[in-house]
Amino acid sequence: MDAQRLLTRRWVTQCALSRICGVCGEALGRPIAFRGTPQEVGRNAFHLPPMHVACAASLRDRPESELVTTAGFEFVRAAREDDDRRPTFQPNSLL
Repeated sequence: MDAQRLLTRRWVTQCALSRICGVCGEALGRPIAFRGTPQEVGRNAFHLPPMHVACAASLRDRPESELVTTAGFEFVRAAREDDDRRPTFQPNSLL
């Protein structure tokens, strides 16, 4: 998976609304995985789309990232006044 595609706004939104994996494009089950920086983990707000655990583990181009698993998430679009205008995924049931 091309890392640029993982962050493309259209793809991120499609993954959120269709509940598909950001890496392979297949339907998500549980658990759902997110990869993020320590800052994203601390905020519980991730920029990369949701993934299968195996797909998230395959992202070798992000060695500094941490893996978080969850049973569900909220897709949050940035508000007009937010400095970071990218949408985020906020896990709501960490496993």
